[in-house]
Amino acid sequence: MSGFDLLVRGGLLVDGTGRPGRPADVGVAAGRLTVLAPGEAPRTGAAEVIDAAGRVVSPGFIDVHTHSDGVTLLGPSGGSRLVRASVLQGVTTEICGNCGSSLFPALPERLPAMRAETRITFGGGVGAYADFAGFAAAHARVPRANHLASLVGHGTLRAGVLGPVDRPARPDELRTMCALLDASLAQGAAGLSTGLIYTPGSYAGTGEVVALAAVAARHGKPYVTHLRDEMSRVEEALEEAIEISRRSGAALHVSHHKTAGRYAWGRTERTLPRIAALRAEGMDVTCDVYPYTAGSTALAAMLPPWANDGGLGALTARLGDPAQRDRMRRAIAEGVPGWENTVGNGGWDRISVACAPRHPQAEGRTIADLAASADADPLDMAADLLVAEAGEVTIISHSMVEEDVRRVLAAPYAMIGSDGVPKPGGRPHPRWAGTFPRVLGRYVRELGLLRLEEAVHKMTGMAAARFGLTGRGVIRDGAHADLVVFDPATVADRATFTEPLLPPAGIDAVVSGGRVVVRGGEETGARPGRVLAL
Repeated sequence: MSGFDLLVRGGLLVDGTGRPGRPADVGVAAGRLTVLAPGEAPRTGAAEVIDAAGRVVSPGFIDVHTHSDGVTLLGPSGGSRLVRASVLQGVTTEICGNCGSSLFPALPERLPAMRAETRITFGGGVGAYADFAGFAAAHARVPRANHLASLVGHGTLRAGVLGPVDRPARPDELRTMCALLDASLAQGAAGLSTGLIYTPGSYAGTGEVVALAAVAARHGKPYVTHLRDEMSRVEEALEEAIEISRRSGAALHVSHHKTAGRYAWGRTERTLPRIAALRAEGMDVTCDVYPYTAGSTALAAMLPPWANDGGLGALTARLGDPAQRDRMRRAIAEGVPGWENTVGNGGWDRISVACAPRHPQAEGRTIADLAASADADPLDMAADLLVAEAGEVTIISHSMVEEDVRRVLAAPYAMIGSDGVPKPGGRPHPRWAGTFPRVLGRYVRELGLLRLEEAVHKMTGMAAARFGLTGRGVIRDGAHADLVVFDPATVADRATFTEPLLPPAGIDAVVSGGRVVVRGGEETGARPGRVLAL
């Protein structure tokens, strides 16, 4: 046996398969792993040794649901603290391009317009790319600590061919969308995602999505969906996703499964048995979940779909028209067929401002509170803020109950995703810095909802299997050298809604691509991460 670049010695090996932990040392050489039998010692020394006595050694965590597509491209001034938050909680692979929104693909003639629209979600100067290869090349020029994979966003496909318009795709347009999707999947994108509550994805009918999901199926890659409704019509929306999967032949993965809003609380008691029954019948369906009762999205998503028809310029014009504001107010009060009405299902008092770059005094306060302070109607307050910020406002929605979160976490087919939205400035949701330690600390150690090995499997091996991350998510001979060393007695999230980027406790070391990127809870400066073509 040759010497190792790194030896992790004396830890409890929890290997990502769900099997019971066992004492074992783990060696790293040339970016690959070797598991040593108990008592076995390397024949020659290791260049570096990590003493893992009293610690758990697990595969690097895989965050299956992020919106981190462009944060590293912002450079040190815009994104370094945000990038670091993911790595410090043990994430060695992020899967972005979720909820129908990716930074690619688009027809070349549509790229300038796409770049103008994507800055709202992903930060200034990021732009959009013609295909996965262009996206990967852009990231390859910017060193990163952990790895990145990306889905193809249906909303991006639609905007990249049709523009942000509310109409069905013509047959020729759908063929073009399918061809763009096919090319990016062939280049290594991880699957197809939809965000059917978000425009322009919400303008598509079921048949359009079936045609695209069939392309993913031909590549053996999953259909990953933010359901058309996660609130009062969540069961109907789940059935649409099932229909898309069955008609297309694509495996189904339900993003951040939840039953949100007061009219849907408790419905996981029906959605989860439905998924379990489908699996028992042989259907390939899974989901992910984050361990919080609050979500985060764009403030513009609180408005009815027609308000966003035509893109940012059209939205801004409508928000400046008192008659259009009244129409939006009525839509929220009365509902719109087929629309997930977040405010109508909860209220403006559950919507707080996470990031409003020109109005930091609004951050951390609810729309209802801001409106009351200004003696204004909440819709007018939201509209004024969107106009003043050119649409660039993110919010946090306190819309779920703990019982539903626990039920989804405990489901044997549910894996872990942060749904992190790492935008510069403001008060982002703490899940970007705390998701994985929170599962281990609160739901494993404190509440006993999950066994340690079960939780690690959800964060590693299960996720790798779903997204085709061959050689990742498990610790075995020859696997990629992505590891986390953590203290099971102290691991915990420290990020809060007030201080959302506080690093966790108990994450001692993180190894990515065979190199130590976190030691003693601090980044080392190593940047071995890369974009993964799957």
